[in-house]
Amino acid sequence: MIVADKNRDARTVAVLAVICIVLQLALAPNLGLGNGRANFALVFSACVALTVGGRRGVVAGFVAGLFFDLSTTGPVGLMAFCLSVSSYLLGTEGRDRMSGDLMFSVGAFAAASLGVSFVYHLAMLLVGQADSIVDVLFLRTLPTTLLTIVFFLPFAYYFSRLRSSGPSLGRSRGGSHLNTRGL
Repeated sequence: MIVADKNRDARTVAVLAVICIVLQLALAPNLGLGNGRANFALVFSACVALTVGGRRGVVAGFVAGLFFDLSTTGPVGLMAFCLSVSSYLLGTEGRDRMSGDLMFSVGAFAAASLGVSFVYHLAMLLVGQADSIVDVLFLRTLPTTLLTIVFFLPFAYYFSRLRSSGPSLGRSRGGSHLNTRGL
């Protein structure tokens, strides 16, 4: 008998949120490359957008961005806007894009990470928290993107391989084959 677990996504998002909050507050300020720091709010919003998509992804992006804005010295609302837009773009299909497709997930996340980091740090230049365009591009945007991608990889692996191998209705262990025995 196959039992559908309707609260699996909610539990997964809650656990992911707690992990990313702890990492954003404890690890990100202490581990940097140049002037760049990992953005775990982006990791959280991208994971939700790539696994669930749609409205939930955009809401998760906004809430994660607002949390990021309130925990840093930047302008409030800027990261919330950036993560809402990136979550919308990543989750436009409204389906689980991470299940079994690690390369697409990492590629889409890398593009989103580069875009969000560039827009955020360019705005920091405009409000006077960065010195020059060279500082923005080479000392902030690229290191932030690199660190964020590195820290996204374990989450992407979990969602693409380990999470998709659990029991689910109509899917075999590989995740994409139909169950031939019927219901």
